[in-house]
Amino acid sequence: MRKNKQPFRIEKLKITDIGSEGKALGKWEEKVVFVPLAMPGDVVDVQITRRQRNFMEGKAVHFHRHSKDRLPPFCEHFGICGGCKWQHLPYPMQLKFKQKQVTDQLERIGKLILPGESPILPSPKTTFYRNKLEFTFSNNRWLSAEEMEKGKPGDGCNALGFHIPGRFDKVLDIDRCHLQPDPSNEIRLAVKEYALARGLSFFDLRQQEGMLRNLIVRTSLLGEIMIIVAFYETTTEIIEGLLDHLWAKFPMITSLHYTVNRKANDSILDLDIRHYRGREYIIEQMDELKFRIGPKSFYQTNSGQAHNMYGIIRKWAALTGREVVYDLYTGTGTIAIYLARDARKVIGIEYVPEAVQDAYENASLNMVNNAHFEAGDMKDILTREFFSKHGQPNLIILDPPRTGIHQKVTDALLMAMPERIIYVSCNPATQARDLNLVSHRYRIIKVQAVDMFPHTQHVENMVLLERIEKSSDR
Repeated sequence: MRKNKQPFRIEKLKITDIGSEGKALGKWEEKVVFVPLAMPGDVVDVQITRRQRNFMEGKAVHFHRHSKDRLPPFCEHFGICGGCKWQHLPYPMQLKFKQKQVTDQLERIGKLILPGESPILPSPKTTFYRNKLEFTFSNNRWLSAEEMEKGKPGDGCNALGFHIPGRFDKVLDIDRCHLQPDPSNEIRLAVKEYALARGLSFFDLRQQEGMLRNLIVRTSLLGEIMIIVAFYETTTEIIEGLLDHLWAKFPMITSLHYTVNRKANDSILDLDIRHYRGREYIIEQMDELKFRIGPKSFYQTNSGQAHNMYGIIRKWAALTGREVVYDLYTGTGTIAIYLARDARKVIGIEYVPEAVQDAYENASLNMVNNAHFEAGDMKDILTREFFSKHGQPNLIILDPPRTGIHQKVTDALLMAMPERIIYVSCNPATQARDLNLVSHRYRIIKVQAVDMFPHTQHVENMVLLERIEKSSDR
């Protein structure tokens, strides 16, 4: 019989830095050791959970010394919940490591030559800054070691909260979340209380059964609130009972929707969302512009910081009224509409048809009549014929998902050859890869990191590119 290997433990590891994925790190015998929830200045004993040839990962099991910079976390769920993992880092230190992450990835992955960088733009708010949260119902609540010793609790392990990292079937029941402003917490707690009082079944993620599946809360700076409840079963009496309860208890709700999701995943983008009460959308405002946000609309989750970021885009665009602007991955057309009044024409392209419909509604709402929006796959739409029909771009804005842009989109950029490109990304690693592919024809003029997500390792980054003129271009 094979003997169980004894757990490997490193004692008194000095934490010296933070890596690109937000994990603190130290070095042991020339190997990097990643340690979540530690920080530079800590001295810890580490229980190794993963060993690779060039690195190891582990968890801190004993602190010999805490960093002098360490802060007490403000959230009771810190260390268990998968969000806000940097609460123990002072905010200026968070910004420092985010700036470093951007520089390292652009230079190391992209092999790019950078100009002098602007300091990272801090978020106006570091708590209660998100305008959208999605909570999961589960009948398999994550239990602490102390709770497990006591046996199964009387509430049947029902939870309404966030998934535990690495455990798709475990959900942490959230009492108070510091990410979204009131009444987000009150609404979530009221939904759970109603469900428990009536014995409604919470979703079983393994067995794929149960009535209640997800709760989505969206808010705007104007104080408007949208609620979307996802059910797994179609019992009309239960659906209407819960929605009517919410509508009566929270008269400040602007827009109330529901959907029935029988799929294996939680995404609602491909589902029929049914409007139940109130307006079909909520309104967000940016300067003098207003934007309709529907149940499937993409909008930057930090509204205040999005406003600041769009201001930088407008400044970098330096439009004179004569330019044709393409806004790729336009979502509900926010950037396109924000720039439209300074351009001759803007073309927005987006994969989700409902988002394009919202974009046209937003253009109409703001009396913008020089914007055209197209729905479809970016790599298939951007052809020579499309550019010929809608005009050669002077400026292209890119704001793709975390995976970056497709090779065919890169080819389209090099075919269109606009004078300038502004690339906005929530993943500097894929941004660096994409920028490398056009670096023979474009130089980087400006780099601006933007903190959209305080207390996390995530960072938004903006890059302004200028075409390198060659004799054949003239």
